[in-house]
Amino acid sequence: MKIATYNVNGIHARLPVLLRWLTETQPDVACLQELKTPQEKFPEQALLDIGYQAIWHGQKSWNGIAILAKGQKPEEVGRGLAGDPEDDQSRYLEARVNGVLIGCLYLPNGNPAPGPKFDYKLQWFDRFRARAAELLSSNSPVVLAGDYNVIPTEMDAYKPERWVEDALFRPETRAAFEQLIAQGWTDALRQLHPNETIYTFWDYFRNAYGRNAGLRIDHLLLSPDLAGKLASAGVDHEVRGWEKSSDHGPVWIKLDL
Repeated sequence: MKIATYNVNGIHARLPVLLRWLTETQPDVACLQELKTPQEKFPEQALLDIGYQAIWHGQKSWNGIAILAKGQKPEEVGRGLAGDPEDDQSRYLEARVNGVLIGCLYLPNGNPAPGPKFDYKLQWFDRFRARAAELLSSNSPVVLAGDYNVIPTEMDAYKPERWVEDALFRPETRAAFEQLIAQGWTDALRQLHPNETIYTFWDYFRNAYGRNAGLRIDHLLLSPDLAGKLASAGVDHEVRGWEKSSDHGPVWIKLDL
């Protein structure tokens, strides 16, 4: 089973890229972030035309997530996180596909930090960790996939010293991610590529992609029962170089189920 995550940075602007990537790589499940489209304008038919059914949680101009499945409809489990009834940002969606529970997330960026946006990021992270703990206790096979807006270690950033004060790399952010992993989750890319330089995001400025001056901020975390079934993992690095592409590259895993 191949599961991917991809921050599309505007699904309408990147639709040709998304459709090409799905057609060429054929993931069984694809989690998308940053749709930047209202619920009613999601391009459902274009995805159906290439064999993908979807559930999605749109939001005008910002945020938005979706879960796509090849040849079947994802069975929605829930949307949003408990703990803040006033939070209306579309950042979390759960579905079951082929017996695997998929959590698709777009964690807040948090900049500028410190400040209200950084406070929201950490509060959202707390709520997400609470949900992750519930999922672990359910004993279901779970994959938590998405744009975490977290640079876990210095190894995950080109010139990490430049990111010390950034919300993606501040000590509080990395500590929150470490606490999440400590629940029992496996960081799939690092599990199979512990010492490699791997990036999933390259800024549009200063030829970052051409210089491979990137960040690893898109992650797939596996519950303990899936960690032993991890067969391969990688980043579709070349997609970032396609015309009018997102500033993220798709990240994927293959599970031997």
